[in-house]
Amino acid sequence: MTSGQEKAKTPAMTGPRTPLTLSDFDFALPPERVALYPANPRDSARLLYVPAVPSGVGDGFGDFRVRDLPGLLQAGDLLISNDTRVIPAQLAGKRGTAGIEVTLIEDARVRDARAADAVRWWAFAKPGKKLKPGDTVTFGENFAATVVEKKPEGEILFDFGSDPVAFQANLARFGAMPLPPYIRKSRAVGSADASDYQTIFAARDGAVAAPTAGLHFTPELLAALERRGVEQHRVTLHVGAGTFLPVKVENIAEHRMHAEYGEVSAATADAVNRARAEGRRIVAIGTTSLRILESAAKDGRLLPFAGATDIFITPGYRFQIVDLLMTNFHLPKSTLFMLVAAFAGLERMRAAYAHAIAGSYRFFSYGDASLLECRR
Repeated sequence: MTSGQEKAKTPAMTGPRTPLTLSDFDFALPPERVALYPANPRDSARLLYVPAVPSGVGDGFGDFRVRDLPGLLQAGDLLISNDTRVIPAQLAGKRGTAGIEVTLIEDARVRDARAADAVRWWAFAKPGKKLKPGDTVTFGENFAATVVEKKPEGEILFDFGSDPVAFQANLARFGAMPLPPYIRKSRAVGSADASDYQTIFAARDGAVAAPTAGLHFTPELLAALERRGVEQHRVTLHVGAGTFLPVKVENIAEHRMHAEYGEVSAATADAVNRARAEGRRIVAIGTTSLRILESAAKDGRLLPFAGATDIFITPGYRFQIVDLLMTNFHLPKSTLFMLVAAFAGLERMRAAYAHAIAGSYRFFSYGDASLLECRR
């Protein structure tokens, strides 16, 4: 097993004949297609089925509801979901009398083992330009943090002391759910978001963004999948705020992903390898599940894993583990749209997104979902 401070190495890639640029992943998205609230009930969200080989009927896509998922899967399929839990990472504080909004983005231990002796988090602060090392930001009674370091790109390292139990208690008391920036710009964070932005699989604190494909699942849907004969296992990837950061370089090969901490247990690795040996399919619920599975893969087998990964998947990547991917609809020019283009084919995904936009599917974190077959 890799240590908690090692980074996963990106498996072998083969590049397309013509290098792709950021513009290749752009598309026009009407603003009314962006979902600001989730479907209710969760599994009533729409589900676009994108088979690897078009059926020849219409455009080859299937329009379903998430509750129809058991009928689209096969008995023996192995479904992998992410059990990370979103922490209330949005904090309103003060430096003196000046208001400071802080968004936690990453536990410092992901980058540096020496941070294990203190509760330290990398964060974005707004406004953050005037903050300097040694400054204290107060968030509530007996809850404050000291600025340790600043990076040119805007990241700030905060020290919250040495008591992780007190930190978690204060975070629960004073923190708010870190909804995506485009939602917070359009509406206030409500009390319902505390549960709406948490998946049914959530068990391990550490994410600052939800693994959104998992938001569609309900106890009834999980029971229906079990009756269908779909095997279910969990992995962990603590989703970082880097998932919201735009790609700023036209040459996508120059983009660097933020590292995120993840784990694959020996039991899950054994189950996946057994399923693959028996010719059964691996279904990843969300790009986060897919990324940690592919990070832990070697020579077509899944290995136990515990550490950080900054795997960046673009067209030309050779998928080793995952056969089907359930995922939401992503932003133009985003690393996640690049990932689904790698998985199902760029032109195929362009056509699928055009179908979804024309059909009034809802996009992004609280939006609808798609079920993609891998194009190998």
